[in-house]
Amino acid sequence: MFRPLSTLAVALSLMLTAQAEARPLVLAIGGEPDAGFDPIMGWGHYGNPLFQSTLLRTDADLNLVGDLATDWALSEDGLVWRLRLRKDAMFSDGTPLTAKDVAFTYNTARTAGGLADLTVLKEARALDATTVELELTEPRITFVSRLATLGIVPAASYGEGYARHPVGSGPFRMVEWREGEQLVVEPNPHWHGGEIAFERVSFIFGSEEAGQALARTGAADLVAVPPSLADGAPSGMKVLHVDTVDNRGLAFPMVPRAGETTEAGTPIGNDVTADPAIRVAINQALDREALVALALNGHGRPATGPADGLPWDNPEAAIPGNDPATAMQTLDAAGWSDTDGDGIREKDGLPARFQVLYPASDSTRQALALGASEQLREIGIDAQPTGSSWDEIGALMHSEVVVLGWGAHDPSEVFYLHHGDYAGVDYYNTGHYVNPTVDAHLEAAEAAPSFEASLAEWKAAAWDGETGFGPKGDATWAWMVNLEHAYWASDCLDLGPLQVHPHGHGFPITHDLPSWRWTCE
Repeated sequence: MFRPLSTLAVALSLMLTAQAEARPLVLAIGGEPDAGFDPIMGWGHYGNPLFQSTLLRTDADLNLVGDLATDWALSEDGLVWRLRLRKDAMFSDGTPLTAKDVAFTYNTARTAGGLADLTVLKEARALDATTVELELTEPRITFVSRLATLGIVPAASYGEGYARHPVGSGPFRMVEWREGEQLVVEPNPHWHGGEIAFERVSFIFGSEEAGQALARTGAADLVAVPPSLADGAPSGMKVLHVDTVDNRGLAFPMVPRAGETTEAGTPIGNDVTADPAIRVAINQALDREALVALALNGHGRPATGPADGLPWDNPEAAIPGNDPATAMQTLDAAGWSDTDGDGIREKDGLPARFQVLYPASDSTRQALALGASEQLREIGIDAQPTGSSWDEIGALMHSEVVVLGWGAHDPSEVFYLHHGDYAGVDYYNTGHYVNPTVDAHLEAAEAAPSFEASLAEWKAAAWDGETGFGPKGDATWAWMVNLEHAYWASDCLDLGPLQVHPHGHGFPITHDLPSWRWTCE
């Protein structure tokens, strides 16, 4: 439970204490990880692991550059990554980081069941103190993204309790973590990346309202705010709107209802959304600009795919939206008509009706569900917005439409969302979509000899001129919006160039925190 009054008191105390010393940086940006700060279990998967270093990292333009690794290469058969490590890397406890720690981290994460998908890793091995090899069971070009997200832990001290007392070679080390209230960190004196401008950084946790109160009192230097409130920054603060691929869309059940159930006994399939004409018509009808205005107060952009604007995106897979006349023609041609005059189309006695599930606690997804429902009623589809718990959504997401969100700096997410092998696996291919041609394109992308060579196959999986998962093909989703992440930032804080953000878990805004600077005396 959040305690906003306690949170405010903590931050005010920090501000008063700072009068006697260099002012700390105070952030109220959410993202407290329930499971702690263990990268093997998923910490740092979205954004910066803060306490740990990674082998590679992405720069502001999403190019891969070295972090712990000084050079790296992939074997011609695509099975072995060999990386050479910098010699000056040290953990925050003063012990050296070696290839043995890297091998331990990867081998442990392979079987840990965390967010990092390392199932393709056969073995990680240290060849000497500064050289490590990562051998795969099959070519997987997106494995390079794991090199930029999996933080390295010390083999000698990793174990129970690590998540709450992390030791790493990253830019910061933990001073204190009071769960639900605040996390205090300070620069790691052994970090290899240079000087950091802040003696301490405090992350204040609590409600959105508490964070806004901290900003108005001057007790916080950077605060995450809902897009609908972003333009009301208090005096002394500026508004930051950060572009993202943090998307929201309607995920469709792709198969008819045939009595099939999941292992948990929940139903699979929906006879309405199994009809391609329904899915295409929804994509044609949605006015995404209006949804951006309604749900995001204008702070976002329309979405037409899972990775809009990223190198593996295929804009050719999209179809024009905000065209209810064409959508109605699509439905007419497929035999969906309003025979009884109630405003809802039917086909062979089946009404064009389904639920649109969204988490009841999420006001943005609620607004999107309501807005989409109003637009679809105009073309004779009864999409019924239904607020539910995540447990309820998990039970029904294979048989009803759900407002889901994704967005990553990694095309493997496209694989998980659309490959037949992931049908019904977690929240990935919830619609049980299978298209052998799409699968072949996705597999060819992963087997490509380089990341650049894989791009054509990722794009072809969305639309290859004849088929694909995109709206022009099988229309597995009706993507609606890409969010902007909104912040109030002190006028005296320079954050430098900002990345396009991924899905908003963790602390994506802190990716380049070590380079932030004060600009006022």
